[in-house]
Amino acid sequence: MSIDAVRAYFRSLGLADKIMEFPVSSATVELAAQALGCAPARIAKTLSFRTENDVVLIVCAGDVKIDNHKYKSRFGCKAKMLTAEEALEYTGHAIGGICPFGLKNPDIKVYVDLSLRRFASVFPACGSSNSAIELQPEELFFLARARDWVDVGKTRD
Repeated sequence: MSIDAVRAYFRSLGLADKIMEFPVSSATVELAAQALGCAPARIAKTLSFRTENDVVLIVCAGDVKIDNHKYKSRFGCKAKMLTAEEALEYTGHAIGGICPFGLKNPDIKVYVDLSLRRFASVFPACGSSNSAIELQPEELFFLARARDWVDVGKTRD
């Protein structure tokens, strides 16, 4: 699946030509920022978690980590990230390319952290470890079919 599923999704919306693929890895926030020539904070990383009854994806700024207290307050349980194998199984995307687009399971709940709203545009992955797309935060929210904006992040110290 991965980038092909994301490409098909964006093609259906007339946006496939916006996907960027790099000759180098963009699998981490730092590598993606280098490949794009932007600040690491503008990388929209997608984190995958298991709640009591669901799997959720949270898209947040590259300089943010999950605040356990805020997460528990919002989702009613401790933040428990999926393993690499579980993330691939549920999303269809491997670590380094996980994104909220072209998901294997379209019923996965996607949330976007408020940390992204401080930027005019951000860069989420597109299903592979060497891809991205530039989107405004509101576009990201819409295209990810996000359920809500959340405040579960905190800036790294």
